[in-house]
Amino acid sequence: MRVGVLKETKAGDKRVALLPSGARALVERDHAVFVETQAGIASGFPDNEYEEVGAKIVANPEEVIGSAEIITKVKEPSPSEIALMRPGQTIFDFLHLAPETDLTRRILDSGIIAIGFETVQLDDGSLPLLVPMSEVAGRLAIQIGAHYLEANQGGRGVLLGGVPGVPRGRVTVIGGGIVGTAAVRMAVGLGAEVSVLDIDQRRLSHLYDIYQGTISTLYSNSVNLEQTVHGADIVIGAVLIPGARAPVLVTREMVGAMANGTVIVDVAVDQGGCVDTIHPTSHDDPTFVVDGVIHYGVPNMPGAVPFTSTFALTSAILPYLLELCDRGVDEALRKNPTLARGVNCYRGEITVAGVAAAVGLPVAYAPWA
Repeated sequence: MRVGVLKETKAGDKRVALLPSGARALVERDHAVFVETQAGIASGFPDNEYEEVGAKIVANPEEVIGSAEIITKVKEPSPSEIALMRPGQTIFDFLHLAPETDLTRRILDSGIIAIGFETVQLDDGSLPLLVPMSEVAGRLAIQIGAHYLEANQGGRGVLLGGVPGVPRGRVTVIGGGIVGTAAVRMAVGLGAEVSVLDIDQRRLSHLYDIYQGTISTLYSNSVNLEQTVHGADIVIGAVLIPGARAPVLVTREMVGAMANGTVIVDVAVDQGGCVDTIHPTSHDDPTFVVDGVIHYGVPNMPGAVPFTSTFALTSAILPYLLELCDRGVDEALRKNPTLARGVNCYRGEITVAGVAAAVGLPVAYAPWA
């Protein structure tokens, strides 16, 4: 199999989808690897390290896509990259298609096979390729929120941990999954007063037990959301539904009731966001202000820490990439239900119900079977 590795084009994203060690594993199994020049440099991997293990460095996306049967990168393909792809090629990356109608239609028109990292799902419902970046994003969300809470960043000047005689900062985390749990861990570590909301009582009980009742665990309803959002210094949106648009839980009215200089970090922004006032931003221009509240809406947050993110992500991706190459894409999808659940689009058909609903098209179930 011929594998192509594209350099990231999303603003500020410096990750890479394949390490030199992964390229070596592919080459040792007689697969060919084509890496766009400088794809790994920002994560600490210069071109020569790929060449030393048998990968070929090529000059541009055209050469990568023209040479490969399976293409991998971290973030979704750009329109120009899709335009270069031919029917039957496979793209293996984060897709988050539900809020991206135009991108979805371009992928459908291209006739390619699009497998999303975020929808690869084990039999128990867990998401092995989303978990590493969710862990990074949850931790990073608190770090970012605390930074923008500083007065010189336009924030209200609150120290999350407080000091003796001064109240601690208050953090509201909406969603108790991987992102939310990681955010709670960081916020508690910084000494903040933390509330977490979810509709899964088991998650709330788990978090309550872990922190021995030192955090507030609340069922997510409109009353609890209003109260905790209104009083928060930082609100973390951590409601992610793989393959579907995130539900909007924080209304414009809730945002308007927050104090000036407070901060919203919506990790779900790449799935449309769970805050009514959020919209995607970039690492180059990450924030905007609505009703005096600072909004951080960068969809590819883990791209800010490429060294950590690349190692965490690539170790999870590689076994699935090897299987796609060793068996061939269609056979791998037939033999491995975990991988099959990751397919978002297959040769002009949508295969994830949430994406189909968002685009208004029918869903095709396992057309590769």
